[in-house]
Amino acid sequence: MIRKLFSGLLLSGLLLGNFTYAQQGLDNNQADFGEFMDRKGTYTRTASGKPSENYWQNKADYQIEATLDENAHVLTGKITINYTNNSPENLDFVWLQLEQNRFTPDSRGTLTTPVQGNRYNGDTDGGFDISAVQAKVGSKGTVSSKHIITDTRMQVWFNEPIPAKGGKASISMNFSFKVPQKGMDRMGRLKVNDGWIYAFAQWYPKMAVFDDVEGWNVEPYLGAGEFYLEYGDFDYKITVPYDHVVVGSGKLMNPKEVLSKELQNRYAKAMQSDTTVYLIAPDEIKNTALTRPKQDGTITWHFQIKNSRDVAFATSKTFIWDAAKINLPSGKTILAQSVYPKESDGQEAWSRSTEYSKASIEHYSEMWFEFPYETATNVAADIGGMEYPGLNFCRYTSKGEGLWGVTDHEFGHNWFPMIVGNNERRYAWMDEGFNTFINHYSTLAFNEGEYSSNLNQTRRYNNYFQNENREGIDTYPDVANTGNLGMVAYMKPGIGLIVLREYILGPERFDNAFRSYINTWAYKHPLPSDFFNHMENVAGENLSWYWKGWFYGNGNIDLGINAVIPYGGNYLAILSNKGEIPMPVLLEIEFEDGSKERQMLPVEIWQRGDSWNHLIRTDKKVTKVTIDPDKILPDINLGNDSWPQLIYED
Repeated sequence: MIRKLFSGLLLSGLLLGNFTYAQQGLDNNQADFGEFMDRKGTYTRTASGKPSENYWQNKADYQIEATLDENAHVLTGKITINYTNNSPENLDFVWLQLEQNRFTPDSRGTLTTPVQGNRYNGDTDGGFDISAVQAKVGSKGTVSSKHIITDTRMQVWFNEPIPAKGGKASISMNFSFKVPQKGMDRMGRLKVNDGWIYAFAQWYPKMAVFDDVEGWNVEPYLGAGEFYLEYGDFDYKITVPYDHVVVGSGKLMNPKEVLSKELQNRYAKAMQSDTTVYLIAPDEIKNTALTRPKQDGTITWHFQIKNSRDVAFATSKTFIWDAAKINLPSGKTILAQSVYPKESDGQEAWSRSTEYSKASIEHYSEMWFEFPYETATNVAADIGGMEYPGLNFCRYTSKGEGLWGVTDHEFGHNWFPMIVGNNERRYAWMDEGFNTFINHYSTLAFNEGEYSSNLNQTRRYNNYFQNENREGIDTYPDVANTGNLGMVAYMKPGIGLIVLREYILGPERFDNAFRSYINTWAYKHPLPSDFFNHMENVAGENLSWYWKGWFYGNGNIDLGINAVIPYGGNYLAILSNKGEIPMPVLLEIEFEDGSKERQMLPVEIWQRGDSWNHLIRTDKKVTKVTIDPDKILPDINLGNDSWPQLIYED
């Protein structure tokens, strides 16, 4: 006791001796709080994080007809793109993306894949066969066939420029490709007992984005980097063998032509049902007389989707098909549906897929922004998980919590990047990270917490945060180490938003800002700076220190309590910031009578240096002080977060 008292008095004297110095902040950290990137307003984007009155965006409308040759595993089609140039400059040419060209032996993606392989391995015996290219400006322009194909990009030239500010052009061509069996975990085909499942994505030539920041965005398709696409309306027709079922992005336009009378009735029943209804039951897969309107040849399925950036579809004769109604906040109802083979059937597996899909879409629509499309479809395929507007491909062997997680995650992508159209190829964290964040709350809400969220405990990832090989959130996905990509693109930005919502801003301020961001940038192309500016302006907080430290830095959080000592009838908490990222300090103070109170110290205390003395005004005896009592922060040092007992004793 004497030693404890002596050391307490000594520590008290030393700390108080430094008290004046620490408070004056002679050595400040203002550099941590300054702007770290150019976030000034531009001609097209405001400093408040909104599109300005001069913002423009080009538009691409598609008409596509395609036919599947199941024997050769080849898709053949023709496409017409009606392009509107809303930019302020005339365009002599346009760029398109030919992502099937990734599946060739000499593609950039193939040649930059490590010898040992990775998730983005793919077949190399495919690629587009392009023919009959025609391009013209307006309805009276002359036709040009001039084009250059370079890897996964295609440049198409016109005989005269597309006029600025509303000029129109059309580009048409024929295309075909062999459907890869291994499609880089994004698309492809899977053999099951009853036949093949075809998951079609990146299946047609599509417009590259011409924007107000980069001009033409022509990064090649390598693998990890995903997509950046223009918005427009799609009308597409898929011709398949008569015994196939096709599900696709958007609305089925010809149900009477492709569904039997019995199937039409079941479809209508599902549209009125909050519980899952079989359209094709497991024992009906081969009963085409019951489910199909014809019994030979081919049949054409017709789909449309408006204001979308992409379309995908799946086709197979092996599908169990079930569906249920989705209830949207506006009162509108749409369809959730799932297709899967017998191998995926079961109440512990895909029989719950439609239940999961319905819950996911309803939650995000209520929480953030209403789902805009006519259907939400989950497809069982040999794909870990990949998202397209209104349609997912998920692993056909997934079950239980794993199936919930991948279904919810892929449907969450309808908000980022399908509705908020960021550039995935450059800023993976703006879709994967934002989506991981909203998945956290969807999982907490589903079935009263049936499954747990990966982000319930942010400190479980501290080993990564202290790993010398860690990479920052701003690392391009195609550059990031494959082993780090999950943290760089998904978990770290997701954790960052949880900290921002639950610790820094609070749910009300955060939700107002985040909803406003989604609504403001719906069907547009935001940059990181637009997100930062918008969140700050709506929430009313300068967050440069946080964007710089967590999103564009690689440092860590380490807040600590060095001591709690009596001071003038009150108590003094001696605090330190030993990490690279400043943070507000939430203190929970416990008293001898069992009561507790919380005090939040603003982040600005660290502008004055790395130590701070906080006066706890109380006439009660303090028994414990804890930083971040709810353990929201991914603080890397657990040992200095609390002061368990007083140094002195009466």
